[in-house]
Amino acid sequence: MTCDRLVCANCAGPVSEGRCAVCRAHRERLHRESPLAGLSPVALFTVLLTLLAVALVAQRVAAA
Repeated sequence: MTCDRLVCANCAGPVSEGRCAVCRAHRERLHRESPLAGLSPVALFTVLLTLLAVALVAQRVAAA
């Protein structure tokens, strides 16, 4: 989960802006819990394609 669309119950601002201490603490907790949360969708897709390519090469090497 990302904090882009979350709204703080304390200050009613976006959590991603970190306007108050509650926002900043929640944003920090989200970033600590999910190491992939900071990656963009393009970066995640690139990682997925790279892993798929490595798996295909490993399969061909094992078959040969």
